[in-house]
Amino acid sequence: MTPLEDFAAAVSARAKGRIRGSVALDMPDLGRLYVDETGATESNREADLTLTATSQVFRNIVEGSQNPTTAVMTGKLKVDGSPMRALKVGEILSAAP
Repeated sequence: MTPLEDFAAAVSARAKGRIRGSVALDMPDLGRLYVDETGATESNREADLTLTATSQVFRNIVEGSQNPTTAVMTGKLKVDGSPMRALKVGEILSAAP
């Protein structure tokens, strides 16, 4: 498994059946994941919401060591779309599957 596929599996475990609409996780240092209610896949598809950060920031959010709200407030996580939706997605990604 590539690092991006490994990360997609971790995100899918949290997102399946819980994400409404679509979200792109853009990691310039690793790649881009498209996430919807079916899980996460490597794709450049357009999404309703785009979150941009390094792969380490996303990994920390998924592992629970980085609060997504704090990441946005400190500029580590950029949001293109609804900030309220971004907070909800952050809660889903940081919750145990």
